[in-house]
Amino acid sequence: MSRVYVIAEAGVNHNGSLEIARKLVEAAAEAGADAVKFQTFRADTLVARDAPKAEYQKETTDAVESQYQMLRKLELDEAAHRELKELCEERQIDFVSTPFDLTDIPLLTRIGMPFFKIPSGAVTDLPYLRAINACGKPIVLSTGMATLAEVADALGVLKDCPVSLLHCTTEYPCPYADVNLKAMLTLKERFDLPVGYSDHTRGIEVSVAAVALGAEIVEKHFTLDRSMEGPDHKASLEPCELKAMVTAIRNVSAAISGDGMKEPCEAERQIAAVARKSIVVKEDIRSGEIFTADNLATMRPGTGLSPMRWDDVVGRVAKRNFAKGEQVVV
Repeated sequence: MSRVYVIAEAGVNHNGSLEIARKLVEAAAEAGADAVKFQTFRADTLVARDAPKAEYQKETTDAVESQYQMLRKLELDEAAHRELKELCEERQIDFVSTPFDLTDIPLLTRIGMPFFKIPSGAVTDLPYLRAINACGKPIVLSTGMATLAEVADALGVLKDCPVSLLHCTTEYPCPYADVNLKAMLTLKERFDLPVGYSDHTRGIEVSVAAVALGAEIVEKHFTLDRSMEGPDHKASLEPCELKAMVTAIRNVSAAISGDGMKEPCEAERQIAAVARKSIVVKEDIRSGEIFTADNLATMRPGTGLSPMRWDDVVGRVAKRNFAKGEQVVV
């Protein structure tokens, strides 16, 4: 990739509504993201009927309902997926959705995506990993909750596809103290693969910091309105914040894209003539007089003899008359 690839994670923040999902696509495109990502699942094959919710889900949704009941309301059917894919093509943004079960992979294969995104919860799901690997597409693998050994095991299965790794802390929202952003660099060093960051923190700072550290991919949850009911809204950015994050990422990415050589750029060379100084005479000097520290000075512009030549000038004889303020020539 020639620039940082920004994934606007819509996830289930559509609340099961195709209309809201379409608005999320529009917001992601308007923000300048490279992709908008949804989640593909069927509650019947993903979760047991009596599976409990995570604590953060209990706080953001009906605490009485089960995880199964919650997820049933958040499903999108194949027709909705196709409509969203068409809208993404119109808005020139990549459509991506994460399959949460191996039975969801065929649907997304039919629809077509530039890559498969594997969620953190599937890092240890061997049948799922094998099914993704068989698709032969590039893979982005989130590594929340995983050890290096578990990541290595997953990569051993995903051996037929190019893989990028996302550091992630699976908390919603993730406290800053739990981010451990340097672990992204550990993934890079250990596996020598492209790395990035899947951000569950509040705000945009950590995503921008990840780019400064070398992230090639950034994924961030967003919503139309953080006050909406649903499991992930409160840990998501609103559209204006998403746009600010993308802008900051582009700016930081440009700032770190140089070759690392400490040399003035072309604009600096032009400014140097104005900002730097030259050796000048402080008073009128006649031909034959000696230049001294008392009758010399340094003044802008820097178009004459550099002040670094000061010791070469002091003690020399003036070969012609110089008017006060004139640049010295030796």
